[in-house]
Amino acid sequence: MRLKLPPKVSYILDILQRHGFEAYAVGGCVRDLILAREPDDFDITTQARPEEVKACFRRTVDTGIKHGTVTVMLGSDAFEVTTYRIDGTYSDGRHPDSVLFTPNLADDLARRDFTINAMAYNETAGLVDLFGGMRDLQKKRIRCVGDPVKRFEEDALRVMRAVRFAAQLGFQIDRDTEEAVKQHAGHLRAVSAERIRTELMKLLLSPNPEMAGRLADLGIAEVVLPELERLTETPLITPHGYENDTVWLHTIRSLRYVEADAVLRLVMLLHEAGRPDVRYRDDFGWDHFPGYASLGSKIADQVLRRLKFDNKTRNSVVNLIRCQELDPATDASSVRLCMHETGPENFGDYLAVRYADAAAGRKQAFDENDPEYVLIENLMRRAEQIRRNRDPLTLKELAVNGTDLAAIGISGKETGEVLGMLLREVLANPEINKKEQLLVRAGRAKKGGGT
Repeated sequence: MRLKLPPKVSYILDILQRHGFEAYAVGGCVRDLILAREPDDFDITTQARPEEVKACFRRTVDTGIKHGTVTVMLGSDAFEVTTYRIDGTYSDGRHPDSVLFTPNLADDLARRDFTINAMAYNETAGLVDLFGGMRDLQKKRIRCVGDPVKRFEEDALRVMRAVRFAAQLGFQIDRDTEEAVKQHAGHLRAVSAERIRTELMKLLLSPNPEMAGRLADLGIAEVVLPELERLTETPLITPHGYENDTVWLHTIRSLRYVEADAVLRLVMLLHEAGRPDVRYRDDFGWDHFPGYASLGSKIADQVLRRLKFDNKTRNSVVNLIRCQELDPATDASSVRLCMHETGPENFGDYLAVRYADAAAGRKQAFDENDPEYVLIENLMRRAEQIRRNRDPLTLKELAVNGTDLAAIGISGKETGEVLGMLLREVLANPEINKKEQLLVRAGRAKKGGGT
């Protein structure tokens, strides 16, 4: 088998080989080349020791000398070159306490996580596949190298990586590997929030985000997303829904209906979190969840803070979940008010979430025959009209500001109250957004003793 390596990778391999050292592209880049996918980066493994690698190249950076890694710089491109090694014990469940450099490629490949990531390649030797990685690619299977128990004890994050790779590649997890995942899911408690977050997002942004459902099946969700564990036991019986449905199954289905956007996928994962606490069943046997969006936004905030998401992402997700309690009519005034509440720039995402939630709740097709589908379409058209008209939707777009109000004697706390009143009136009737008219209205509010 011949794989096409980038010229700079081939150059590094060639230089090392000219100096008498074995060298290979290794790991995920080899897997992706076989699958005709574009690798994110190229890792190189070599028989040469770090100091020998440094002697072969003009520009290098000591990025991980302790573990045998030197970064070779070629122009503005960086390539990690790591010496063949055998890892010692992993007392922290993440990094080996020590490494032993070895001259044997087989030793280095044996320490890797999954067979599909344990293949090496260079243009002289071709593909080196000692653990059946090619066979597992053909069978679309995620399988640990050697003993899966040992692999997961070395690094507990591999538990989540198994599910993430399955989602990214559309593969299934091997039975023995899956059993070891279940046994070691609890070890994720020792893994940093940042590493959990990274794997979770790679899973959610994959072509198969519904694989997130396996997090519950394998015992991972109760460790990394404990706030969502109750969703698996919360019934969801509605007139249009699935038999024996649960809030968790609905959540997982909803992920299919939004694009691969970090905020939208997080919203769909977390938007149902408040349902278990507010559920009641009516006399007809249907489940209802009043106030679930408001409660869910608070739970989502808690989850995202714990996983150390950035403030911008967290605020966007929390706001979109909270806004699902909005249910505007399709008249212009109602839609303008809703667009103000969501933030004009977020209204499209609000509708996308609403669409995904509705589509996931329908056993039958969600199309123009469904009243909710028609409503969302009408809301979208109305919003487009409002944007074309450039109707004011925020305080910044009012024809008056705090300085203008101060000139007529309105100050302090009253400024915010009057501006809020004026905005509500302008949302209902954009034609009055003229400075003179608004100042008259503001003056009346002041004389009236308030708003």
